[in-house]
Amino acid sequence: MNELVTSYYGECRAGTFLIAQGFQKPHFDLIKLINRYETRFWKLETNKLTLNQLIINKITAKKAGRPIKEYLLNEAQTIFLGTLFRNSSDIILDFKMNLAKEFINLKNQNDALKVYKQTKPYHLTRDASKIIRKTATDEIQNFINYAIKQGGTPNGCEKYYSNITKMLNGMLFIIEGKHKNLREVMSVQQLMTTFSAEQIIKKALTDGMKKKMFYKEIYQDIKTKVTAFAELTGQSKIIQQFTQIEFNEGD
Repeated sequence: MNELVTSYYGECRAGTFLIAQGFQKPHFDLIKLINRYETRFWKLETNKLTLNQLIINKITAKKAGRPIKEYLLNEAQTIFLGTLFRNSSDIILDFKMNLAKEFINLKNQNDALKVYKQTKPYHLTRDASKIIRKTATDEIQNFINYAIKQGGTPNGCEKYYSNITKMLNGMLFIIEGKHKNLREVMSVQQLMTTFSAEQIIKKALTDGMKKKMFYKEIYQDIKTKVTAFAELTGQSKIIQQFTQIEFNEGD
């Protein structure tokens, strides 16, 4: 079964598309119910987001098909939605049970993460990663200016910052949900891995510009080196099972 509950900026949310599958209902019927009882769903919204603000992505049921508008509901909204359906077959009862378990498990992980972030190793590693991140960011900005001087368009070159970040995160981590700051939900090991990868990126940028390489060649060189590094380290999941981590701060 696909994971039903995701972390959306630190809060547990369930998408209506998979909920509809679990209740064996057309997704469109769920959307109509949510719109019909919009005021009640809003009263259950912890962050007082409107229904339009709960639309966080568009997914497609098939590779070729019209995009589907999906809502992310919190636990209370999901429970309320479930009460609007009377079907209680064994399949749907199992789905409800699994959905409840996923909400509990993810909440436990989020709570454990908050404790984990108070440990000394986390703070030391996080502070160090901020320093290397700043130096890598400065070098990326130098690279953007370098690329523009070589004929790159300003808008196109500005995208290299986000492209390098997305490339790094995509190769090193399995990311589910949305997070205000991905590093705030990383483990110490993941922060250290990111730290090492950013040093590789910074050196590749510096060396490439010193050699006066064409900016697109520098970018491809970075991609090759990050790919090789990711193959050595492998991917790890964000958020990890923090409840299974043993905290040992030492002296």
